[in-house]
Amino acid sequence: MVARIIAVDPFDFVIFGGSGDLSRRKLLPALYQRDRAGQLPEEARIIGTSRRKVTDEEFQKVAREAIESFVSKSDIDAEVLDRFVARVGYVSMDATGSDGWGDLAKRLNEEPDRIRVFYLSTAPDIFGPISEQINAHGLITEKSRVVIEKPLGKDLESAQALNASVGKIFAESSIYRIDHYLGKETVQNLMALRFANSLFEPVWNARYIDHVQITVAEEVGLESRAGYYDTAGAMRDMIQNHILQLLCLTAMEIPTSLDADRVRDEKLKVLNSLAPMTPAQVAQNSVRGQYTAGASVNGPVRGYLEELGHPESMTETFVAVKAEVGNWRWAGVPFYLRTGKRLPSRVSEIVVQFRPIPHTVFEESAGQLKANRLVIRVQPDEGVKLWLMIKDPGPGGMRLQHVPLDMTFAKAFAVRSPDAYERLIMDVVRGNQTLFMRGDEVEAAWRWVDPIMDAWMSSGEFPKPYRAGTWGPSASVALLERDGRTWHEE
Repeated sequence: MVARIIAVDPFDFVIFGGSGDLSRRKLLPALYQRDRAGQLPEEARIIGTSRRKVTDEEFQKVAREAIESFVSKSDIDAEVLDRFVARVGYVSMDATGSDGWGDLAKRLNEEPDRIRVFYLSTAPDIFGPISEQINAHGLITEKSRVVIEKPLGKDLESAQALNASVGKIFAESSIYRIDHYLGKETVQNLMALRFANSLFEPVWNARYIDHVQITVAEEVGLESRAGYYDTAGAMRDMIQNHILQLLCLTAMEIPTSLDADRVRDEKLKVLNSLAPMTPAQVAQNSVRGQYTAGASVNGPVRGYLEELGHPESMTETFVAVKAEVGNWRWAGVPFYLRTGKRLPSRVSEIVVQFRPIPHTVFEESAGQLKANRLVIRVQPDEGVKLWLMIKDPGPGGMRLQHVPLDMTFAKAFAVRSPDAYERLIMDVVRGNQTLFMRGDEVEAAWRWVDPIMDAWMSSGEFPKPYRAGTWGPSASVALLERDGRTWHEE
């Protein structure tokens, strides 16, 4: 059996914005879990930075509280937690000014030959200035990597500017644009499913596939993200990055190898093949929505405008788009993309709907024949279901039923599934960019998204209302029904 834990070389992990929400909720817990699994080398150090004037010991307390708050109680081992916290240090500094950089340099230069990861858990508008300061203080080595989080721009122009500001300091091979969706187990299993099995590749094309649906649904509303979300909306927040990345992995050709650039070359081809839309096509092939008051699993909830406190906001909280990949493999196969807040359940999935059989030999009494369907569940309950027609057991003639072959990962593998950030952080340390976006990918996605958003703004139309707790505006149902299809809502 192949070892599940692959050791990494000694590293220093510097978190700019170390006391922020992402650091406490995701980064520190992910690093703790890798330490608990025995993957962190003894020499590994984690250094938090921010403007706050605190000591190492005070930041270690922050780290301990983060683990205790955001890691399952069953995963907390007192001995491991003590060991992990001992790795944590802190430097008070002005990330874009001069204060504190000498202190950071002193710590890092204690071990100049180690891998250095600079994680920019900050606002994107200071990615460039921080990179310049890292370079100005001589902290970049051959083993340095920089990690940046979305939003990677708000349109093509700003994305190009962001890429240029970081790219003039760091080589593309050292830049890791993180999309946590690509670290999820099922997303990687999509590549295994397609490229490690002879069953699917012969039918993975327009001849056998009727359409593809990609849904990322959330139950929550604004939560603590009102300031960001109202300037972004569902298209920028979800479609441009997460959902288009899922589309790429579903639609791309088989790469010549799993080398990072070979995989990303194929994803880029998909993005460049997305058929651009005119304003008239945008009006026909897309739906914007905004939730109103309704109910969630926890009871009554307010509408978006009430939560926001801005009664005239035109920001969409729901988007459905019919996209087309203009190449031979996918000619005529629509890709229906859907995302929204305050929907009935939290679910992310890819549905590959196959075409019906061309001719039936069964009598009507056998029941309705339904086409095969492959459902790849990204979250929650990660797994794969292949829906097939089978005979209902028992005597009394031929009765057919549509049932799934179900492989839920938690049931199939009696091991804990690592969080996406755990996998991606370790890939950064290893220098593996396969699951990270390249700069030209980001820009190609914006080239497709920008005209859609421009058409929305030019129309002057407000998003269509939908009640919280429902599956979005009725127009999103019509988007598929006029093609003779329906959304998969299991």
